[in-house]
Parts: sequence; structure tokens; C-alpha cells
Amino acid sequence: MTIHREGYTIIGITIALLAILNGICYLFAGDTLWLLWLVGVFSVVFFLLILQFFRYPKRSLTRNDRYVVCPADGKVVVIEKTFEAEYFKDERIQVSVFMSPLNVHANWYPVSGRVKVMRHHPGKKLVAWHPKASTENERTTLVIERDNQSEILVRQIAGALANRIVFYPMEGDVIRQCAEWGFIKFGSRVDIFLPLDADIAVELGQKVTGGVDVIAKLKS
Repeated sequence: MTIHREGYTIIGITIALLAILNGICYLFAGDTLWLLWLVGVFSVVFFLLILQFFRYPKRSLTRNDRYVVCPADGKVVVIEKTFEAEYFKDERIQVSVFMSPLNVHANWYPVSGRVKVMRHHPGKKLVAWHPKASTENERTTLVIERDNQSEILVRQIAGALANRIVFYPMEGDVIRQCAEWGFIKFGSRVDIFLPLDADIAVELGQKVTGGVDVIAKLKS
């Protein structure tokens, strides 16, 4: 288990603020030992929560050209046929994975190919499971063109607690399935838009692991 690079600054700031808090408490609390203990326990618990949020576990990744691999840790909250209005402008199967603050928040490419579209949209901070979150919240849109020219769209969506979406690819990049492509800080969701003939390999409510579990199997 390692710490993701996106957490270095926040962890450093957290350590500094907690050190200041404990120092002030030590100077002014006097003999009030219960207050010193309370602040100390709070500091340890808060630091561990921040640390676990930015954990980056080592995994045996799943790679197969016919598979769409899960791009995020979390729980499957949507499996439905829907109209994708931003890019495809037609019906697709949408699979959405909700990432709670307790999940690993790195994101992985679900398929290999070329980055055809990479867009970032500023927006609101609706809760990630809200129906309008995918069109009104801060979000990114990534379209991957596979070698056979079929396309997969993946969307990072910030939730009510998320304060920043990080994404690494640029249009034209050649990318490999299960390589890391981004990070969402403090609560979020990832939507995957698939061809209508894709065989969905997950169920509603299922807990999934990014880079490991298979979301769907493609016909071609």
C-alpha cells in the first residue's frame, strides 16, 4: 500500500494544521488533561481518515481487449439504457459507479485505444447519485477510440464533497487499459457509456474494484 501523489500536498497541510492545533492546546489547556487527550485522539483519527482516502493499493490488473474493466472502486448504482446527449447523441447503456469517501479514488482506463475527446466542465456540487449530477456537476468527458474504431465514453463526476477532479490524458494520447487516468478528491461518481450490444457483467448494488472487475464484455 502506497500513498497517491495527489495526496502529498493535502497530507502535508493536514500535518501542519494538526501540529498547530495540538501546540495551541498544549500551551493554553494547562492541566486540563481530558482536553489534551480529546484533541490528540481527534488529530490521530482525522489524520488516518485523510491518509486512507489517498491510499493507492497494488493490484493484479485485468487486461483483455474484449473487456471493459471497471474504472473506479465503489458500488454500481445505475445500469440502464439512456440517451447520451453530449457526444454520441444516441442511446447507450450507462453503468455508473458511486465512490464513497472510504473508497480508493484513483481512476483507471477501462479499455485501450486513443483519446479522441478530453473535456472538462465546471459545474455544481449536487450529491453524486443525483440524476442531474452527470450533466450539471463538475465533470470530465473522456472518449476512447478502440483499435477497431468503436468508442467508449467515461465521465468523472464530482460529488457534494469533491473539491477537485484531476485528469491526466490529452486528446490524441495512446492509452493502455488499466493505466491510471485520473483522481477525484472526496466523494464522486464515474459513468461509463457502452454500445447497446455490450454484455453487462455487473449488477445493481454490486461492489466493484477499479482495474480488476469487468463491467462488460464487448461483441467486437
